Amino acid sequence: MRNNGSYRFSFGDKKDLPDLGKIAKYTVVGVLLAIVIVGALTCFYTVDDKEQAVVTTFGKVTDITEAGVHFKLPFGIQQVEKVEVNVYQKIELGYSSSEDGYVTNTSESTMITGDYNIVNVDFFVEYKISDPVKYLYTSNDAELVLRNLIQSQVRNVVGSSTVDSVLTDGKENIQRQVKELVTGILAEYDIGLTLVEVRIQDAEPPTQQVIEAFKAVETAKQQAEAMINDAKAYQNAQIPKAEADADQLIQNAEYLKTKRINEAKEQVAMFNAMYAQYALNPEITRSRMYYEAIGQILPGVKLYINTADSEDVQMLLPLESLVNGKGGN
Repeated sequence: MRNNGSYRFSFGDKKDLPDLGKIAKYTVVGVLLAIVIVGALTCFYTVDDKEQAVVTTFGKVTDITEAGVHFKLPFGIQQVEKVEVNVYQKIELGYSSSEDGYVTNTSESTMITGDYNIVNVDFFVEYKISDPVKYLYTSNDAELVLRNLIQSQVRNVVGSSTVDSVLTDGKENIQRQVKELVTGILAEYDIGLTLVEVRIQDAEPPTQQVIEAFKAVETAKQQAEAMINDAKAYQNAQIPKAEADADQLIQNAEYLKTKRINEAKEQVAMFNAMYAQYALNPEITRSRMYYEAIGQILPGVKLYINTADSEDVQMLLPLESLVNGKGGN
């Protein structure tokens, strides 16, 4: 304490004071080292097999890289956005599935058909990212655009179909039409998405009574198809047998035809031979034919032929007694 009442503090020697130059030097070295470490850690990035990476330099797309380890400029000069391009992604319309179960969404599934009936139709959609750059920068939300587009075209196609086709045998046609329409519009929008599949997951009327009625109709159609298949199977079994019987009849007819033709030719040949003999000696042939005819008509009659040249020879009847040595002189 001084005489004037003030205090005096002593900090010791100068050698006890910190060296500000060294502190500043160490600080600069530490900062530079941290910058180097951060830069080294941000210079590399990894892309897996399912992804492609879009590289931007000062906000402009400069490269698209495939799977592997790649280099980029640090400190935000180059940015990397990874996109899953080799993965099938899904959209569920009218329902949502999870590990806990299945939740319906009637606001999406309830639709009006072309014949003014109400149906609940659930759709399952698969799509892929075909162009990562367009997917990232052409629209704010490409999935939402695709979802709204599919909902619009689904209602368009269902609204032009009958309730029977929606619930029974027209599902494949509806799926095909929706896919064609959405694919065409996606090509115009060019948002980097490709539609893979559109499938009706479920379709049913809104009330239980209508559901039972359509089930009965479907059962009847299945029974009709079963009966038609049975009839076709019976037809396929009977046709070969009928064809075999027809072939046998044709073969028999051909055999009889050939036999009759041969018999006719034989008779014609016999007639021609007889006529040739008749032409050589008509009287003898005529007599022989006459005697043969008498023999066939009267098989029990004995026939005697007079070969005498003279007409003076007297014929005595009955001749049997004379031939056998019996009777009168």
